[in-house]
Amino acid sequence: MGQGKRPRWGEPIFYRVIYGDTDRAGVVYYANYLRLFEMGRTEWMRNVLGTPYKSLEESGVLFPVVEAHIRYKAPALYDDLLEIRTALEDASRVTLTFCYEIKREERLLVKGNTRHAAADANGRLTKIPEALSHAISGL
Repeated sequence: MGQGKRPRWGEPIFYRVIYGDTDRAGVVYYANYLRLFEMGRTEWMRNVLGTPYKSLEESGVLFPVVEAHIRYKAPALYDDLLEIRTALEDASRVTLTFCYEIKREERLLVKGNTRHAAADANGRLTKIPEALSHAISGL
């Protein structure tokens, strides 16, 4: 990816808010949006790159979150059907940055991004696997 390329958005996924996602006021608890980001990211990797995250872990490469940013614009509520959109925003030799939008119908509720560093099983930084880098460069 890199400079000048636009994010590659995948197909949206949908999630219905359950009671356990909400706080006492019936509003989605703020930290649960990170779970929704993870759902979107996992499906993006599977559907756009053809690489299930599980297969990366099995090959010995992990992608822990090293940075997260969330901008809350409006609350999601119990029983809302949410649309989660995910895109790869940037990639380097050792990091991937994803961006997200969460909507209810056409209203943007939340947007944000996460940065992930490629790490081995011992937590040491490593290069992104060549096959994954190749798939990303083809976007």
